[in-house]
Amino acid sequence: MTKTRKPRNATRSARKTAPVGTVSRRSVLGRIGIGAAGLVALGGAGVWGVGHVQAIQAEHDLSRLGQGVPVVVQVHDPQCPVCNALQDETRAALRGFEESEVLYLIANIRTAEGTDFAARHGVPHVTLLLFDGAGHLRETLRGPQRADALRPAFARLARQG
Repeated sequence: MTKTRKPRNATRSARKTAPVGTVSRRSVLGRIGIGAAGLVALGGAGVWGVGHVQAIQAEHDLSRLGQGVPVVVQVHDPQCPVCNALQDETRAALRGFEESEVLYLIANIRTAEGTDFAARHGVPHVTLLLFDGAGHLRETLRGPQRADALRPAFARLARQG
């Protein structure tokens, strides 16, 4: 009869492995670290999201018109590609201006307030209306525009106050 030998490492490896169903401290700490990193990322995204929503709400608050700061109001349809292109160009042209110099607001014609605003001024979407700080209309820019063409108009508006 031949005697079967156990491999030398069999007992050592059996001692090193934890019984089935147990969790090691290392794996728990690793999971806590991953969870903490996830919470930090989620919290950061939440803070950014709240700030982003507040900025969008402020852009749509047409009551800010005539409160001492010149305002560019875009009469805008969010489903119109030309309107979205104009919005991108307008934002690019406004880079470098402080909010205390020129505000950017949106009159969304998909809302009652935006439709009323556009009707009061007799303009369609794809239009920019430039108001001085007192809320008087100074200039109307209709149709697609490039940022480099808009920048001088915004600078004039900021100077006029």
